[in-house]
Amino acid sequence: MCGIVGLFLKDKALEPKLGSMLTDMLVTMTDRGPDSAGIAIYGSDVDSKVKLTIQSDNPDIDFENLDKDLSNATNAQVTLSTKDTHAVLEISHTRINDVRTALTELRPNVRIMSTGDIIEIYKEVGLPKDVAERFDIASMSGTHGIGHTRMATESAITTMGAHPFSTGSDQCLVHNGSLSNHNSLRRKLKREGMTFETENDTEVGAAYLSHKMQNGSNLGEALESSLEDLDGFFTFVVGTKDGFGVVRDPIACKPAVMAETDQYVAFGSEYRALVNLPGIEDAKVWEPEPATVYFWSH
Repeated sequence: MCGIVGLFLKDKALEPKLGSMLTDMLVTMTDRGPDSAGIAIYGSDVDSKVKLTIQSDNPDIDFENLDKDLSNATNAQVTLSTKDTHAVLEISHTRINDVRTALTELRPNVRIMSTGDIIEIYKEVGLPKDVAERFDIASMSGTHGIGHTRMATESAITTMGAHPFSTGSDQCLVHNGSLSNHNSLRRKLKREGMTFETENDTEVGAAYLSHKMQNGSNLGEALESSLEDLDGFFTFVVGTKDGFGVVRDPIACKPAVMAETDQYVAFGSEYRALVNLPGIEDAKVWEPEPATVYFWSH
């Protein structure tokens, strides 16, 4: 019984408010999942550099001089900005693989939350309100984002088990439900070169979609394929660099509601997640159909 929210902005005037709107939406879903919470924010490109969002249980130790240590190890320019247990590294596109390798060697306890031109993911164990305050999500701006509050069923309550899961550049997924064939699918994806950090079924769903898109599918096509290849019950909300997609399994037993205006498209596990959005009283509001793909892009 997890809670999902998503917000795709059409109106640039709302972009400075993205973090605060997503935070409000997610906090209303607290009783659907008090174990952990997370939010992915899609911001703007930074001088053609890649953002690497990382996490540490001991940030005072792991983040101290990390930018200098990585720069010395790779001869690359690395900048670092910290937020509590997370930090964002900015690196040239041409040096990202070198920096990732050096990061593993220099700080083996640091975990990578996301990689991409514009995505940043912040997630931790705890209530949505507390997690959002730790990372000052309300102050963040962007074009779109998704969030999740988790009631753990498939794996342990840990930071890495929290959503969103990111398994491709500027890609992430949040999920309400349970995949019954995740173990066999994980083995298949590993043979195809995908890597996994957890035993969580949602990470398998994320990796499945990433694998499809890496092999030529667009987001809509990848989501369509998931209806054939994934067993179980699921509602997915997916973020990519350009957009935002939603799909529910053919049974669609998990609650979901969407709203659209000239300013935004919004998703919530329940309507109460949407009630404070501007102009919601005039929005088109509907329940997404089973086995139907919805997606929007900039």
